[in-house]
Amino acid sequence: MHFDIFSQGKSFFHKLDPRVKILVFIPLVFVVALLRDIEAAASYLALAVIFIVVAGTDRKALGSRIFTLNIFILMLWLTLPFSMDGKALFIFNHMSYSAQGVVYTLIITFKANAILLFTIALIGTTDVFALAHALFHLKFPKKLVYLAIFLYRYISVLHDEYDRLIKTAKARCFVPKTDIRTFKTYAYMVGMLFVNSYERSQRIYQALLLRGFRSDFPMLRHFHLHNEDIIFAGIMVLILSSGVILWN
Repeated sequence: MHFDIFSQGKSFFHKLDPRVKILVFIPLVFVVALLRDIEAAASYLALAVIFIVVAGTDRKALGSRIFTLNIFILMLWLTLPFSMDGKALFIFNHMSYSAQGVVYTLIITFKANAILLFTIALIGTTDVFALAHALFHLKFPKKLVYLAIFLYRYISVLHDEYDRLIKTAKARCFVPKTDIRTFKTYAYMVGMLFVNSYERSQRIYQALLLRGFRSDFPMLRHFHLHNEDIIFAGIMVLILSSGVILWN
């Protein structure tokens, strides 16, 4: 499992200081999430598309994530307009599909896609360990940062362990069905996954102690602000301020 697929590149966003990207991203997400106007949501979505184009991300991976998000949003389009009062666009089984519900759902669609694109353009274009380093510089709690680092590092290891169990079961002619044998097999695999995870965690902890780990990782490389970082931060402050003033 490759979580930082978007971090490989040489675009403007790849070169930005991770500290600046984090400080811009957090208020940006809050501003977008609190938008109530369709024009404002569309404007921020357009800005997010510009960010993605500049970032030059992998189109296939990007399309996969957009598709996955909008599968869930499709459920809102099928249900939310029926639950809101307003002018009926059509009536289905004595339930009205309201225009106000369509507008509200459209705003949610714009905001959700904008947040996804901003996340990929700003956070996804940074290596996970560079993000952790930036969080240290920004004085985030060390234990939470370490937890995030280990979670990122070993969730892929657990996924590989799960794949190994699945392949072992298939090698023994296991075919999933809706019967007791299948349920028992999956239960055994989940149990083995927990046992193997615990044993691996003990080995990792012992390896860290052997290498002199004292709940702290030394930071050998430090970030330095450049002119483009300051200019980008200033532009984003203006954009966020105008969004708060005009649309919220």
